Amino acid sequence: MRFADVGDSALLVETDGSADAHRVWSALRAADLPGIDDCVVGARSVLVVVDPRVADLDRVRQVAGTPGPETSAAPGRTVDVPVTYDGADLDDVAEITGLSTVDVVRRHSAATYLVSFLGFSPGFAYLSGVDPVLQVPRRETPRTRVPVGAVAIAGEYSAVYPQETPGGWRLIGRTDLQVFDAGRADRPALLAPGDRVRFVPR
Repeated sequence: MRFADVGDSALLVETDGSADAHRVWSALRAADLPGIDDCVVGARSVLVVVDPRVADLDRVRQVAGTPGPETSAAPGRTVDVPVTYDGADLDDVAEITGLSTVDVVRRHSAATYLVSFLGFSPGFAYLSGVDPVLQVPRRETPRTRVPVGAVAIAGEYSAVYPQETPGGWRLIGRTDLQVFDAGRADRPALLAPGDRVRFVPR
């Protein structure tokens, strides 16, 4: 584990992987230390934003450096995402993996995914837990337009595109569930780190 100051109001904790990052993130949230304004978990890091007038950075480093098993001050929710599995890359994924499209759907919908972190665009949740057999590379040529609600996989992650954007992930389905709504004042992004997601074929 490595620590790096980010200016005078943030500390970056670099870890060896996503599981470690979540343990650090959970420990800091559970500790509820004074002067911490925000904790942002990434793929292999946690950014701790602090009020330098109040925060004790030595204490922050101590908690982050000894996170123990993952705990959470606010356990995540489980969100079911209804999916029509008719994505433009479904046949390609079947060919790459040597599976039938039926088995691709079965394996993708059998897992319970963890929201590891958000990034790329507002509400875009990186979902870990993809069946190793389905961990296919991104497309060689990204699309200039991926429709909102597209369900996709790439490497170790799955996702739902919250907006129409360019993208290189392989599209295997679509959902009508709105995972980001800027007008939803209390929670624009439906998914948050620590939540669990299940894809339900329809």
